[in-house]
Amino acid sequence: MTSAVDEDFQDAVLPDQEWAGRAFERCDFTDADLSGLSTRHCSFTDCTFTGTDLNGSQHFATAFRSCTFERTVFGKSRFEGCTLLGSGFVDVRMRSVRIVDTDLTLVGMGRVSLREVDLRGTRFREANLTECDLRDCDLRECDFTGARLLGARLTGTDLRDARLDADALVQADLRGATVDAAQALAFAAAHGLHVD
Repeated sequence: MTSAVDEDFQDAVLPDQEWAGRAFERCDFTDADLSGLSTRHCSFTDCTFTGTDLNGSQHFATAFRSCTFERTVFGKSRFEGCTLLGSGFVDVRMRSVRIVDTDLTLVGMGRVSLREVDLRGTRFREANLTECDLRDCDLRECDFTGARLLGARLTGTDLRDARLDADALVQADLRGATVDAAQALAFAAAHGLHVD
């Protein structure tokens, strides 16, 4: 596996690259053009992607651990079989993104817009989704165990078979969301209602 540690890729122009089996640790990709980047079995640990252009990027079985994404652009990007464990997202645009079988445990996505993204089966365990915009998303089978959803907007989402704690059922805006019977009962209980 090719590795890079503490390397500076700031302002690099590297569109349409194909990276396989590469490891990056504490690398700085600030303001880099990585549009069209394709990664497979790569790892990025403690890397910085501030202002990075990742439009049209494709990531397969790639790990982004404790990375910083600030003002990063992800238009029409895809993550499949990836992990973004502990990564933080600030002022990030995620338009027409596809996230498939990906682990977002411990991510910080407060105030990020994921509106209309298909997130079915995504793991959001212990994630900070405070004021996150998840309107009209497919959230079926997602795992929100321990996730902070204070002020999160879930209007119009499909939450059937998703795992939601009582706190999430109280803190998130669930108006117009589709839930299953068990979730409806849990919602009622979380709001202090007694169901006969």
